[in-house]
Amino acid sequence: MAFETTFSPLTVEDLSATARARRADGWRFVQMLCVNTEDGIDMIYSFMKDALLENLTIKGVKKGTTIPSITDEFIEAFVFENESHDLFGVDIQGIAIDFGGNFYALSQKEPMTIISPEQKAARDKAAKIAAAKAEKEKKAATETASAAEADQEAEIEAKIAGLDPEKAAKVRAAMEAKAAKAAAAASERSGE
Repeated sequence: MAFETTFSPLTVEDLSATARARRADGWRFVQMLCVNTEDGIDMIYSFMKDALLENLTIKGVKKGTTIPSITDEFIEAFVFENESHDLFGVDIQGIAIDFGGNFYALSQKEPMTIISPEQKAARDKAAKIAAAKAEKEKKAATETASAAEADQEAEIEAKIAGLDPEKAAKVRAAMEAKAAKAAAAASERSGE
């Protein structure tokens, strides 16, 4: 039997109502898992009905955010919620069978939120590489734009050189006025 799997976003505020709606519509709770990310803890709730496996993700849960328990709708979620509390430090309130932080006997509190020095070094290195690449691309774009402007100015100057001197002076004056107006507007925007 083939299953269709979907992934959708979910908010903390919508969690209880979503669980209630899934229970009312005959969905089955499959699992809830946590993933430690740069933005916080991502919580993925999985529900199944017929051949559809639906994964709803609350992204970037920060320390101190209170998450409501869904054990009032799906009692079997108590295992996952206690685990999330003990291993990731997620503050889940109202768990029907709450072990109060003693679901696992752990040598350190919230072990899954700690990254190794190697992981931190790899993340820092990746961030530096990404920043350097972005700066290089920005510089290349600026140089390309400057070169294009220089080419355009040279082309216009070549056209102006073919005009009679009086018309050429008027065109140059108009171009200088336009450049001064653009510089004043840019200066005004940067001063805001």
